[in-house]
Amino acid sequence: MASRVIPVDPFDLVIFGGTGDLARRKILPALYRRFVAGQFGADTRLTGAARGEMETGAYRALVRDALMEFAPEAAADTGTRDAFLDMLAYVALDARGEDGWEALAARMRSGPIRAFYFSVAPGLFGDLAHRLHRHGLTDETARIVVEKPFGHDLDSARDLNRTLARHFDEGRIYRIDHYLGKETVQNLMAIRFGNVLFEPLWNSQYVDHIQITVAESVGVGGRAGYYDHAGAMRDMVQNHLMQLLCLIAMEPPARFAPDAVRDEKLKVIRALDPVARDHAVRGQYEAGHDQPGYRAQVGNPDSRTESFVALKAHVSNWRWAGTPFYLRTGKRLRARTSEIAVVFKDAPHSIFGAEAGRHRNILTIRLQPNEGIELGVTIKEPGPGGMRLIDVPLDMTFAEALGPEEADFPDAYERLIMDVIRGNQTLFMRGDEVEAAWAWTDPIIAGWETEGAAPLAYATGSSGPEDALMLMHRDGRRWREIRP
Repeated sequence: MASRVIPVDPFDLVIFGGTGDLARRKILPALYRRFVAGQFGADTRLTGAARGEMETGAYRALVRDALMEFAPEAAADTGTRDAFLDMLAYVALDARGEDGWEALAARMRSGPIRAFYFSVAPGLFGDLAHRLHRHGLTDETARIVVEKPFGHDLDSARDLNRTLARHFDEGRIYRIDHYLGKETVQNLMAIRFGNVLFEPLWNSQYVDHIQITVAESVGVGGRAGYYDHAGAMRDMVQNHLMQLLCLIAMEPPARFAPDAVRDEKLKVIRALDPVARDHAVRGQYEAGHDQPGYRAQVGNPDSRTESFVALKAHVSNWRWAGTPFYLRTGKRLRARTSEIAVVFKDAPHSIFGAEAGRHRNILTIRLQPNEGIELGVTIKEPGPGGMRLIDVPLDMTFAEALGPEEADFPDAYERLIMDVIRGNQTLFMRGDEVEAAWAWTDPIIAGWETEGAAPLAYATGSSGPEDALMLMHRDGRRWREIRP
């Protein structure tokens, strides 16, 4: 049975940075797929806005090429593709000046939802918000979408929040983290709060530790300029991994509503202990497998920016006291994979004796690739050789369990953009949540900068620096193998 598509009302969407890489790769293909799915019709208006001079016809050609590259199914149905392109217009404007703003205002209608996607550098957020207000485009139907990085540290995040708050209240600011739009990430809440099987065990009495891994096999690529300024801590830990940690550790919200969910996530961040110096490891990949090392790739032979981070964190509350959370993320690792592993404690007593070995239940939530959920259970090994125990997975790979049609999930941007139009902020970060995350990560970064040591080198195609392995070995634990 195909997933039910709930149509949204007509809307006006403006993409600032409408000719940029993110718009071409993600935003416009996501909109096209939602149009194909029937979630909105031709009475919607889509506008690309950027500084460069361009006619609407040329912009439609640019978008058509982007769809052919990043949504290749568009080639098969030229009628639908052309109908989508007919909704598009282009406005050349200056974010820091007055050129083009009257033309943009003239395209906006009274009545429909107005959404403004800031697919631009954070330094332009304030200018765009100010000019939207100045030209009368910030009525009660207007909302803005802002991409990460939302600040570079706590002070800059606070400044951005104050700047946007001058023209938009918190209920109309959508801070997008595409990780929260992934089907399996949302399934974390369904697994926890929709099944009586797990929630009674979801605490320090039964959980030994939790591992969160977001591994990439690629290097920094075309993001070298940004990445060497940010590093893995700012690029991944402060937002993506923090959000996964919150969803795993949060208390049950009173209801599935935006502020109820985000209130509980905020409590988790505020309950995080400061990270001890020997509980934080950072690394930088070396050349290997015919690939350049990090420093060569970013063009900075003296770079001390980390491409890998591993942390041991503690949530100091009644539910999680004494249960460590191990987080790691890095580039040029063995494989591209993202997963959360909830490792349960040993049975309090084994009736099978020491020769049966050590066996643990592990609940694994795979975010990418092959999204799904796996529960490791212990059974008797088949055969007449006595009571020998083995571990086997109860595997629900979505593509196998649901069938290829049901498991063909919408891209995260498809879901999140439609949530913006619907006015649902559940999967978006709130301002105080962002600031709390920076307040926790800033001291770690400051400690590294004060120490002045270079990141530890690790081999391309490995699992990261040896010190990251020791982070768990010292506790008598092991990282799960990074595998596709």
